[in-house]
Amino acid sequence: MQLVVARVGRAHGIKGEVTVEVRTDEPELRLSPGAVLATDPASAGPLTIETGRVHSGRLLLRFEGVADRSGAEALRNTLLIAEVDPEDTPEDPEEFYDHQLVDLDVVTTDGTEIGRIAEITHLPYQDLLIVRRPDGSEVMVPFVGEIVPEIDLEQQRAVIDPPPGLIDEIQPASGEAADEGDEGSENGREES
Repeated sequence: MQLVVARVGRAHGIKGEVTVEVRTDEPELRLSPGAVLATDPASAGPLTIETGRVHSGRLLLRFEGVADRSGAEALRNTLLIAEVDPEDTPEDPEEFYDHQLVDLDVVTTDGTEIGRIAEITHLPYQDLLIVRRPDGSEVMVPFVGEIVPEIDLEQQRAVIDPPPGLIDEIQPASGEAADEGDEGSENGREES
């Protein structure tokens, strides 16, 4: 099975290095020198990693056959794809591959059905579960332990404990004005 492990960013310097947005929890395994990666678009690859190093908190890679800045720039936004055994699982039991999460049913801690995980979006500071609801709408759920306390792969479900307003709009408490025009003048003071 194929797994997206990184996206090529900007060229760095004049010797063919590129920045990469890492999309794997195991970069030392998947993005090490000698690794051969498929690409999307396929016409850009396959690419073999020649060198890798961290510079100012960013991973820089150089690929065999890419010796200058223009060659590196041509790879910008290319997805790097590793071949992974579908039976492999991360060493940490609290980590999951995207393919393990997609299509899991999503329920709240009280058992309310929310929808099904359609995709995972990887952001720099946290991942988001994109949950497709039965009505076709989507909701983004931060993939953090406080909000997603349980992933049960055997039962094929993710249990979430969403804060107010994450899943449904916050409803005004009874007796509160539903229209801002009823709350006073524009400057927030009561009119006399």
